[in-house]
Amino acid sequence: MTRQSSPAGKGWNIAIWCAQIALAALYLMAAYMKGLMPISDLAAMGLLWTSTAPVFLVRGIAFVEFLGAVGVILPAATRIMPKLTVWAAAGLLAIQALAIPFHLFRGEVGVLGFNLIYVALAVFVLWGRSRKAPIASRA
Repeated sequence: MTRQSSPAGKGWNIAIWCAQIALAALYLMAAYMKGLMPISDLAAMGLLWTSTAPVFLVRGIAFVEFLGAVGVILPAATRIMPKLTVWAAAGLLAIQALAIPFHLFRGEVGVLGFNLIYVALAVFVLWGRSRKAPIASRA
């Protein structure tokens, strides 16, 4: 089996994979916390919005974050429908497009740095896997 090399070069491919892994790790951690931890523990950790939001919303966000984390890695790693990695990165970017105004509205300016890291990683993966170093599907 021969592997098709990216026209962008090995360095770009490694950098994008690192961003994919970092993005997936951040979202898996967030999904674990929002999906499995008691709401009171989340509020005590500083996620104050979880104490006033419906539980199904907190758990639903966790589920979507989990799907995005899996989607940003699995299709690219298996080369089965790797375009789904691009869509997953776009979905994770959409989560932040909703989260940033939500936190601003609530006056939670301290979390915006984290949100911007998530945005930067998602944009880099989205651009990298759609333009700079796309992954070819299995033949």
